Amino acid sequence: MILNSTVSWSLQSWLLLAFTTLTSSSLFFLKQLGIHPDWQFVDVYGMEPELLSMVPRPVCAVLLLFPITEKYETFRTEEEERIKAKGQDVKSSVYFMKQTINNACGTIGLIHAIANNRDKMNFETNSSLKKFLEDSLSMTPEERAKYLETYEAIRVTHESSAHEGQTEAPSIDEKVDLHFIALVNVGGHLYELDGRKPFPVNHGETSDDSFLEDAIEVCKKFMERDPEELRFNAIALSAA
Repeated sequence: MILNSTVSWSLQSWLLLAFTTLTSSSLFFLKQLGIHPDWQFVDVYGMEPELLSMVPRPVCAVLLLFPITEKYETFRTEEEERIKAKGQDVKSSVYFMKQTINNACGTIGLIHAIANNRDKMNFETNSSLKKFLEDSLSMTPEERAKYLETYEAIRVTHESSAHEGQTEAPSIDEKVDLHFIALVNVGGHLYELDGRKPFPVNHGETSDDSFLEDAIEVCKKFMERDPEELRFNAIALSAA
């Protein structure tokens, strides 16, 4: 959620999503934007097999909250250079958008999770998120970011979600070093979607049955890069 020189940021800054009430904020977000509760976000309590077995299946997306540290930024730069040099396969059906609004990474992670599973979602007729996705489907990642800047319904829902479950609203100017990304399965490949990055990152093959375990392996790599950090959290978009 912190600014960096490689992103063209707008002047907008949204309220922080509630990290301490991540699951309830996400559920509130989906409800307000017109998605039936056939799929719901649930907590991932740990990365051991017995704890992953508690997560309802199937799982179609995982959101990871992690700290942006110097070690991570060094890795991110090296990863970007490596992918640009070697290339990667990214299916055209992957929905990806950039982040240009400060503090909006939680909402962009939720959009990434829903957009890449929209065939599974049951939208209400007047769903504002459904309209946003339909309108932006043919746009570039940069155009989607600009469209979000002007899309009032999602901004209002984001700010309502930021208040959900909290006794005191966070400051809109509060600077934090925590960031959300989405992990999704598109066409049998596991993609990391981060609006701070220039493109999706393909983490290899996956399947509906193995997706949660495969996504958690990616999460573990984030943790291994910063073994002294404890500020990691994950939620899964699971069938209700």
